[in-house]
Amino acid sequence: MDLSKTLTIYGRKPVLEALNDPSLAPQRLHLADSNKPGGIVSQIETVAKNRDISIAYHDRLALSRISKNGKQDQGVALDLFCPNYSTLEDLLSHLAQHPAKRFRGLLLEGITNPRNVGMIIRSGCAAGIDAIFYPKKSVAALGPLVIKASVGTAFRAPIIFCDDALSCVKSLQSADIRVAVMDSHAEQSLFDEQNRANTVFVLGGETEGASDSIKNAANLSLRIPMENGVESLNVAVTAALISFLG
Repeated sequence: MDLSKTLTIYGRKPVLEALNDPSLAPQRLHLADSNKPGGIVSQIETVAKNRDISIAYHDRLALSRISKNGKQDQGVALDLFCPNYSTLEDLLSHLAQHPAKRFRGLLLEGITNPRNVGMIIRSGCAAGIDAIFYPKKSVAALGPLVIKASVGTAFRAPIIFCDDALSCVKSLQSADIRVAVMDSHAEQSLFDEQNRANTVFVLGGETEGASDSIKNAANLSLRIPMENGVESLNVAVTAALISFLG
Protein backbone atom coordinates (compact mmCIF):
# COMPACT_ATOMS: atom_id res chain seq x y z
CA MET A 1 0.00 0.00 0.00
CA ASP A 2 1.45 3.36 -1.10
CA LEU A 3 1.01 5.53 1.99
CA SER A 4 1.67 8.74 0.04
CA LYS A 5 -1.50 8.02 -1.96
CA THR A 6 -3.59 6.82 0.95
CA LEU A 7 -6.10 8.89 2.91
CA THR A 8 -7.59 7.41 6.09
CA ILE A 9 -11.06 8.68 6.90
CA TYR A 10 -13.03 7.88 10.04
CA GLY A 11 -16.52 8.02 11.49
CA ARG A 12 -19.38 5.64 10.74
CA LYS A 13 -21.42 7.81 8.36
CA PRO A 14 -18.44 9.12 6.30
CA VAL A 15 -17.03 5.59 5.99
CA LEU A 16 -20.37 4.12 4.89
CA GLU A 17 -20.80 6.90 2.31
CA ALA A 18 -17.30 6.25 0.95
CA LEU A 19 -17.92 2.51 0.74
CA ASN A 20 -21.12 3.12 -1.20
CA ASP A 21 -19.39 5.44 -3.70
CA PRO A 22 -18.34 3.33 -6.71
CA SER A 23 -15.95 6.05 -7.90
CA LEU A 24 -13.74 5.63 -4.81
CA ALA A 25 -11.17 2.90 -4.21
CA PRO A 26 -11.25 1.74 -0.57
CA GLN A 27 -8.28 -0.43 0.37
CA ARG A 28 -8.90 -1.58 3.93
CA LEU A 29 -11.62 -1.19 6.53
CA HIS A 30 -10.57 -0.89 10.17
CA LEU A 31 -13.04 -1.71 12.95
CA ALA A 32 -12.76 -1.67 16.72
CA ASP A 33 -13.40 -5.12 18.15
CA SER A 34 -15.43 -3.43 20.90
CA ASN A 35 -18.09 -2.18 18.44
CA LYS A 36 -21.57 -3.46 19.29
CA PRO A 37 -22.97 -5.68 16.53
CA GLY A 38 -25.86 -4.52 14.38
CA GLY A 39 -26.90 -1.11 13.12
CA ILE A 40 -24.64 0.95 10.89
CA VAL A 41 -21.54 -1.07 11.81
CA SER A 42 -23.17 -4.17 10.31
CA GLN A 43 -24.07 -2.18 7.19
CA ILE A 44 -20.45 -1.07 6.89
CA GLU A 45 -19.19 -4.64 7.21
CA THR A 46 -21.72 -5.92 4.66
CA VAL A 47 -20.84 -3.32 2.03
CA ALA A 48 -17.11 -3.92 2.57
CA LYS A 49 -17.55 -7.67 2.13
CA ASN A 50 -19.67 -7.18 -0.99
CA ARG A 51 -16.91 -5.03 -2.47
CA ASP A 52 -14.27 -7.56 -1.42
CA ILE A 53 -12.48 -5.02 0.78
CA SER A 54 -10.26 -6.45 3.50
CA ILE A 55 -11.40 -5.87 7.08
CA ALA A 56 -9.04 -5.57 10.04
CA TYR A 57 -10.17 -5.64 13.67
CA HIS A 58 -8.27 -3.74 16.36
CA ASP A 59 -8.52 -2.82 20.01
CA ARG A 60 -9.60 0.77 20.62
CA LEU A 61 -6.07 2.06 21.24
CA ALA A 62 -4.74 0.55 18.02
CA LEU A 63 -7.66 1.94 16.03
CA SER A 64 -7.11 5.42 17.46
CA ARG A 65 -3.54 5.28 16.21
CA ILE A 66 -4.83 4.47 12.73
CA SER A 67 -7.58 7.11 12.66
CA LYS A 68 -5.44 9.66 14.57
CA ASN A 69 -8.65 10.80 16.25
CA GLY A 70 -9.76 8.29 18.86
CA LYS A 71 -12.34 10.68 20.30
CA GLN A 72 -14.32 10.97 17.08
CA ASP A 73 -13.61 7.87 14.98
CA GLN A 74 -16.64 5.95 16.41
CA GLY A 75 -14.68 2.73 16.13
CA VAL A 76 -14.43 2.88 12.34
CA ALA A 77 -11.73 3.95 9.84
CA LEU A 78 -11.18 3.37 6.14
CA ASP A 79 -8.07 3.58 3.97
CA LEU A 80 -8.79 5.13 0.56
CA PHE A 81 -6.52 5.04 -2.47
CA CYS A 82 -6.19 8.57 -3.90
CA PRO A 83 -4.18 8.31 -7.15
CA ASN A 84 -3.53 12.03 -7.46
CA TYR A 85 -1.86 12.34 -4.06
CA SER A 86 1.91 12.60 -3.89
CA THR A 87 4.80 13.96 -1.88
CA LEU A 88 6.80 17.06 -2.76
CA GLU A 89 9.88 14.95 -3.40
CA ASP A 90 8.09 12.64 -5.82
CA LEU A 91 6.47 15.54 -7.67
CA LEU A 92 9.78 17.37 -8.15
CA SER A 93 11.38 14.15 -9.35
CA HIS A 94 8.58 13.70 -11.88
CA LEU A 95 8.86 17.30 -13.10
CA ALA A 96 12.62 16.92 -13.53
CA GLN A 97 11.99 13.99 -15.87
CA HIS A 98 8.86 15.43 -17.51
CA PRO A 99 9.07 19.26 -17.52
CA ALA A 100 5.66 20.91 -17.58
CA LYS A 101 4.87 23.45 -20.28
CA ARG A 102 2.95 25.46 -17.71
CA PHE A 103 2.70 24.42 -14.10
CA ARG A 104 0.21 26.10 -11.76
CA GLY A 105 -0.11 25.31 -8.09
CA LEU A 106 -1.55 26.54 -4.81
CA LEU A 107 0.37 26.43 -1.53
CA LEU A 108 -1.58 26.62 1.72
CA GLU A 109 -0.02 28.37 4.69
CA GLY A 110 -1.65 28.99 8.06
CA ILE A 111 -5.21 28.30 6.89
CA THR A 112 -6.86 26.79 9.94
CA ASN A 113 -10.56 26.85 9.00
CA PRO A 114 -11.43 23.42 7.54
CA ARG A 115 -14.26 24.90 5.49
CA ASN A 116 -11.87 27.28 3.75
CA VAL A 117 -9.39 24.50 3.06
CA GLY A 118 -12.13 22.30 1.62
CA MET A 119 -13.44 25.05 -0.65
CA ILE A 120 -9.91 25.81 -1.86
CA ILE A 121 -9.43 22.15 -2.76
CA ARG A 122 -12.76 22.15 -4.62
CA SER A 123 -11.89 25.26 -6.66
CA GLY A 124 -8.40 24.03 -7.48
CA CYS A 125 -9.69 20.63 -8.54
CA ALA A 126 -12.48 22.14 -10.67
CA ALA A 127 -10.08 24.51 -12.44
CA GLY A 128 -7.50 21.85 -13.21
CA ILE A 129 -4.76 23.19 -10.94
CA ASP A 130 -1.69 20.95 -11.22
CA ALA A 131 -0.91 20.76 -7.51
CA ILE A 132 -2.27 21.82 -4.14
CA PHE A 133 0.64 21.83 -1.68
CA TYR A 134 -0.56 20.77 1.75
CA PRO A 135 1.91 21.30 4.65
CA LYS A 136 1.77 18.98 7.63
CA LYS A 137 2.10 22.03 9.87
CA SER A 138 -0.09 25.14 10.26
CA VAL A 139 -2.99 23.96 8.05
CA ALA A 140 -6.27 22.34 9.11
CA ALA A 141 -5.95 18.57 9.03
CA LEU A 142 -7.28 16.73 6.01
CA GLY A 143 -10.20 15.25 7.94
CA PRO A 144 -14.01 14.96 7.75
CA LEU A 145 -14.69 18.72 7.90
CA VAL A 146 -12.27 19.49 5.06
CA ILE A 147 -13.60 16.56 3.01
CA LYS A 148 -17.20 17.68 3.54
CA ALA A 149 -16.43 21.26 2.49
CA SER A 150 -14.63 19.97 -0.60
CA VAL A 151 -17.80 18.08 -1.58
CA GLY A 152 -15.76 14.94 -2.10
CA THR A 153 -13.17 16.50 -4.42
CA ALA A 154 -10.51 16.00 -1.73
CA PHE A 155 -10.35 12.36 -2.84
CA ARG A 156 -9.55 13.32 -6.46
CA ALA A 157 -7.56 16.54 -6.09
CA PRO A 158 -3.81 16.67 -6.86
CA ILE A 159 -2.75 17.10 -3.24
CA ILE A 160 1.00 17.24 -2.62
CA PHE A 161 2.08 16.73 0.98
CA CYS A 162 5.06 18.67 2.34
CA ASP A 163 6.57 19.29 5.77
CA ASP A 164 6.09 23.05 5.97
CA ALA A 165 5.37 25.98 3.68
CA LEU A 166 8.78 27.68 3.80
CA SER A 167 10.80 24.59 2.94
CA CYS A 168 8.29 23.87 0.17
CA VAL A 169 8.87 27.34 -1.28
CA LYS A 170 12.62 26.83 -1.34
CA SER A 171 12.30 23.41 -2.95
CA LEU A 172 9.98 24.77 -5.65
CA GLN A 173 12.34 27.63 -6.42
CA SER A 174 15.26 25.23 -6.74
CA ALA A 175 13.20 23.49 -9.43
CA ASP A 176 12.76 26.80 -11.34
CA ILE A 177 9.15 27.25 -10.22
CA ARG A 178 8.23 30.80 -9.26
CA VAL A 179 6.44 31.44 -5.99
CA ALA A 180 3.93 34.29 -5.85
CA VAL A 181 2.52 35.47 -2.55
CA MET A 182 -0.86 37.17 -2.34
CA ASP A 183 -0.50 40.48 -0.51
CA SER A 184 -3.09 43.27 -0.39
CA HIS A 185 -0.25 45.83 -0.26
CA ALA A 186 1.54 44.56 -3.37
CA GLU A 187 2.01 46.97 -6.26
CA GLN A 188 1.34 44.44 -9.00
CA SER A 189 -2.16 43.18 -9.74
CA LEU A 190 -2.90 39.50 -10.18
CA PHE A 191 -4.76 40.35 -13.38
CA ASP A 192 -1.89 42.36 -14.86
CA GLU A 193 0.66 39.64 -14.22
CA GLN A 194 1.69 38.75 -17.76
CA ASN A 195 4.39 36.16 -17.15
CA ARG A 196 2.56 32.83 -17.21
CA ALA A 197 5.63 30.80 -16.35
CA ASN A 198 5.48 27.91 -13.90
CA THR A 199 4.06 29.48 -10.74
CA VAL A 200 2.81 28.42 -7.33
CA PHE A 201 0.57 30.90 -5.51
CA VAL A 202 0.73 31.07 -1.72
CA LEU A 203 -2.58 31.42 0.11
CA GLY A 204 -2.00 32.74 3.62
CA GLY A 205 -4.00 32.46 6.82
CA GLU A 206 -7.46 33.91 7.34
CA THR A 207 -6.36 36.69 9.71
CA GLU A 208 -2.76 37.61 9.01
CA GLY A 209 -2.27 36.34 5.46
CA ALA A 210 1.09 34.90 4.45
CA SER A 211 3.87 34.98 7.04
CA ASP A 212 6.77 37.41 6.74
CA SER A 213 9.18 34.55 6.05
CA ILE A 214 7.12 33.48 3.05
CA LYS A 215 6.74 37.05 1.80
CA ASN A 216 10.49 37.55 1.99
CA ALA A 217 11.20 34.28 0.19
CA ALA A 218 8.65 34.68 -2.62
CA ASN A 219 9.68 35.72 -6.13
CA LEU A 220 6.85 38.23 -6.47
CA SER A 221 3.87 39.69 -4.61
CA LEU A 222 0.45 40.14 -6.18
CA ARG A 223 -2.76 41.80 -5.07
CA ILE A 224 -6.39 41.61 -6.12
CA PRO A 225 -7.69 45.13 -6.85
CA MET A 226 -10.53 46.17 -4.53
CA GLU A 227 -13.27 48.77 -4.96
CA ASN A 228 -15.79 50.42 -2.62
CA GLY A 229 -13.57 50.26 0.43
CA VAL A 230 -13.36 46.46 0.55
CA GLU A 231 -10.03 45.51 2.13
CA SER A 232 -9.80 41.81 1.37
CA LEU A 233 -11.56 38.67 0.15
CA ASN A 234 -12.07 35.36 1.87
CA VAL A 235 -9.06 33.14 1.19
CA ALA A 236 -11.25 30.53 -0.53
CA VAL A 237 -12.64 33.19 -2.91
CA THR A 238 -9.08 34.31 -3.66
CA ALA A 239 -8.15 30.71 -4.42
CA ALA A 240 -11.04 30.43 -6.89
CA LEU A 241 -9.96 33.58 -8.72
CA ILE A 242 -6.38 32.33 -9.00
CA SER A 243 -7.40 28.82 -10.01
CA PHE A 244 -9.54 29.96 -12.93
CA LEU A 245 -7.12 32.65 -14.08
CA GLY A 246 -6.32 32.13 -17.76
